[in-house]
Amino acid sequence: MLIVGCGNMTGAMLEGWLAAGLPRDKFTVVTPSRASVPGDVELLRDVPEGRHFDGVLLGFKPHMLADIAPTLQGVTGEATAVLSVLAGTELASLRRHFPQAEAVVRVMPNLACALGKSPVALAEDGLDDAGREDLFALMRHLGTPEWVAEDRYDLVTALAGSGPAFIYRFIDALGAAAVRLGLPEDQARALAIAMTEGAAALAAGSYHPPGKLADMVASPGGVTRRGLDVLDEEEALTRLVSDTLRAARDRSAEMAREARD
Repeated sequence: MLIVGCGNMTGAMLEGWLAAGLPRDKFTVVTPSRASVPGDVELLRDVPEGRHFDGVLLGFKPHMLADIAPTLQGVTGEATAVLSVLAGTELASLRRHFPQAEAVVRVMPNLACALGKSPVALAEDGLDDAGREDLFALMRHLGTPEWVAEDRYDLVTALAGSGPAFIYRFIDALGAAAVRLGLPEDQARALAIAMTEGAAALAAGSYHPPGKLADMVASPGGVTRRGLDVLDEEEALTRLVSDTLRAARDRSAEMAREARD
């Protein structure tokens, strides 16, 4: 696979694949801006000529697509799938820029893919059944892949792609609130992170939905229930998170419209 651009996201994907045991010679990175990449993978400054890649992963800024796509035509032919993590870049736009490619695929992980713990949203145009299975197997090394209808991709991006930032902000808010109420900053941060890690692990391994787990923690009339009453009053937390996801979803859709114009 040729990885074009190796920023935070594609770098984390490469780390995840290597950590899962994929051989480093399976990957080649093209980027003008980095002196090294994870795993001592082959690093080039320019797109190689005369070489075939079964996949080309696009990892640069979305606004650079029109300038970079022409330089990739020689490596995106009939036997190549073009994979894109470019936010707001739709399949139709990818197909326009890579008309000779066998398939175009939108991929939306988050940075936890470096640990093999990311949701990975997938949407494709042009893959046959075997190609879909191969792609799914490749992405399984990064976490939990899901095929997503493209008309829901903006919302999935907001939830699964942007979601870690929202979780980090909530963890930070828990620590900041504890500091405001009297805990030392280092202790508040450590407790908030440890609590979140344990709660997420339990939620991932439980057959109970998260809402039920919250109720299991909270005894009637107890400490936890009093705190939940604040979050639940007039659906305060749900309304806040809905507004957050809506804003991120709408920005993703806006970026897609800008790319079409």
